[in-house]
Amino acid sequence: MPTPTVREPISPWPVAGLVGMACVAFLVAVTVGPLGVPWWAVLGLTVVWLAALVQSLRWFTRRPRTVVLLPVLVALVWFATIVAGSRYLDWLNA
Repeated sequence: MPTPTVREPISPWPVAGLVGMACVAFLVAVTVGPLGVPWWAVLGLTVVWLAALVQSLRWFTRRPRTVVLLPVLVALVWFATIVAGSRYLDWLNA
């Protein structure tokens, strides 16, 4: 009789990272309406989010703990974009 294979326990980190990516998707989606951010900036943020989503899916089994950092990074990019656009490009005062 063959010996059963021992599997590693499933890590919760990549699932938490994908939940974070879903939360950041709402940040990017809400940027269009009340904040008055131009469409090209929202398009750029969407491209950044999609690239991070693809990378998180690629790292889901290879680097499970790193997946948690991607939504944090995208949220920081979102925040920096909104603050810089508001301060230097006068997005929120228009």
